[in-house]
Amino acid sequence: MTTVPYEETRVPVTGGRLTVLRWPAHETGAPVVVALHGITANALSWGRVARALAGRVTLVAPDLRGRAASAGLPGPYGIAAHADDVAAVAGSLGQGRVVLAGHSMGAFVAALAAVRHPERFGPLLLVDGGVGFPAPTGLSPDALLSAVIGPAMDRLSMTFADRAAYRSFWQAHPAFAGSWSPEVEAYIQRDLTGEEPVLRSTCRIEAVRADGTGLFAPDVLSAVRNLPVPATLLWAERGLMDEPQGLYDESRLRAAALPAEAVRTVRIADVNHYTVLTGDRGAQEIAHRLLAAAR
Repeated sequence: MTTVPYEETRVPVTGGRLTVLRWPAHETGAPVVVALHGITANALSWGRVARALAGRVTLVAPDLRGRAASAGLPGPYGIAAHADDVAAVAGSLGQGRVVLAGHSMGAFVAALAAVRHPERFGPLLLVDGGVGFPAPTGLSPDALLSAVIGPAMDRLSMTFADRAAYRSFWQAHPAFAGSWSPEVEAYIQRDLTGEEPVLRSTCRIEAVRADGTGLFAPDVLSAVRNLPVPATLLWAERGLMDEPQGLYDESRLRAAALPAEAVRTVRIADVNHYTVLTGDRGAQEIAHRLLAAAR
């Protein structure tokens, strides 16, 4: 099985051009969905969802500033910068308001983008992100990021002898055990840059630091409570390391006191923080929700 073909374009943004992947719909005039990846990910993390959508919508996913083919874009970084970049992407499509989706950090970007640019976006789909909690006190920025995203932060300072070594690194990750696919392979390989035997992640560590600490900014934390459009939060039952406790659960969401009339929450069983997007079960559920929102 091969991955679904996509087109690669570039959109003018502050400081340069943002790289954007586009999986076109089979029919002219089909709805458009813009989809945002997580803090150390890239646009191809949405590849399994593209397969599940099966050409029924046009799916547009940028490499966010400081990652993959957009790694060369300069700062300033941060959630607000991404939100403005995404508004530029939406504006370039000539479609009016589009459905906006985001996974993990991308969900926080989506919520803030909807608040900052209400004329650009329709319904939101937040995937295991977008609802924050107060930051732990007494931690340095790097310690805070390691506490939140763990090995994903550690890998940014690692090098790999070849692409097979990088594959082995990810296949040993508990979240991907038994859930490898051509889409996951393409996604993780898009992250690499350099020459053998010194390959490394494309993610700029200064961008990840700025974005990670920015997740706890008041305007970012409050965005999900101030949305001008309806949103659905799909939350994964399991966590970043496939542990039983996910980022969210019923008690945490009750404590978050989300506006029930604006944000619907839906638990996705038997998935973790990664496979809610990259696995078959999660991707099918996301595709179903996106199609409903696009209609």
